[in-house]
Amino acid sequence: MGESADRPPELRFLKLLVSVLAGTMILGLITIIALIVIRFPAAMAPRPALPETVTLPEGTRAEAVTMGRGWIAVVTDADEILILDAATGALRQRVTIAPGN
Repeated sequence: MGESADRPPELRFLKLLVSVLAGTMILGLITIIALIVIRFPAAMAPRPALPETVTLPEGTRAEAVTMGRGWIAVVTDADEILILDAATGALRQRVTIAPGN
């Protein structure tokens, strides 16, 4: 006789449940991967370009940059915040960061 005739009905039902679960997990994983691939390029929007006129003082390196309306703030490795004019790149203000206690 066939192999399926020897199995009890509960075991056949359990095999069906495991197969359905495996199929559901595969479809779910494919859906998650597809959503990541579809949404990821939108999350990687191009960064705004700094104007060509922006130059940092000699010997300083930018640690972070923030852009606002008409100004650019650059945090340097010398523990300073430089506020620059967005249009001309001229230095508006220099703020020294005090060390924390």
